[in-house]
Amino acid sequence: MLTLTDAQVAQFKHDGFLIVDKIIEPEHAIEIRERFTEIFEQGKYQTGIKPDEVNLPQGSPPYTMQICNAWKSDLGVARQVLSEYMGQACAQLGGWSGTRLMIDNLLWKPPQGRSIGFHQDSMYSLWIDKPALVSCWIALDQTTAEGGTLVYIKGSHKWGEAKPIMQFHGPEDDLKEVREWAQTYGFELELVPVVVPPGGGAFHDGWLWHGSRINQADVARRAIAMHCFQSDIQFNPDLMTVGNGPIYGRYKKFGSNEVDESYFPIIWREDGYRTPGLDDYLEKGIF
Repeated sequence: MLTLTDAQVAQFKHDGFLIVDKIIEPEHAIEIRERFTEIFEQGKYQTGIKPDEVNLPQGSPPYTMQICNAWKSDLGVARQVLSEYMGQACAQLGGWSGTRLMIDNLLWKPPQGRSIGFHQDSMYSLWIDKPALVSCWIALDQTTAEGGTLVYIKGSHKWGEAKPIMQFHGPEDDLKEVREWAQTYGFELELVPVVVPPGGGAFHDGWLWHGSRINQADVARRAIAMHCFQSDIQFNPDLMTVGNGPIYGRYKKFGSNEVDESYFPIIWREDGYRTPGLDDYLEKGIF
């Protein structure tokens, strides 16, 4: 189980990210990686439920493929992103009393795969009243600086709120928006690639600028990510059309801003609470 020290929490707050060589066991990383062919190429879902988003853009050079909320479709994914210790780690870094899962991502960048534009995650979660996120990105393959790994811009979580970028998948200039933002306000870009073995990865602040560059290696780069917000959030009805609101606004109840735990489960809270039924689902696959 992952245990974070006070020094690591301080580093996260200073840099906006924390790189960790081992977040989950390597064998668990490999188990998830081995499910990618069925999930991405065959559309076979262990639970029979389709993920919320299946983004498989086609082109040459290829794009990064992405699936969102695979926890509803695959128990191997669910057991990692819904684990209590992951929720506690995100709460510790965010300074929260509890953690909810917003979404998970499965990411598959093939050789020569195009970049993902540098962006701020929290700009896509303004449909929630407290959009500040803590995210965890876990490598399923050995990563290299040249192999299209996740790249952070050190300290950029302190640069303020920008806006969603123009092109997320495969932009010609992946640094365009963050470079312009930095030039306007006098910041300097310090890029830090996440180089870790399978099972290693990083946590980052929702306002940190990050992206991934072209995969110049001859092997794929696969990863799993989870994006979390604090447990006591509500829908923001004034911004439901912003960012990912048009997708996840489907879970808003009529006449209420309550966030339903069936879709955004509480995975850890300091009083010991977890969404009822969550552990039965992880053990038996029963909703």
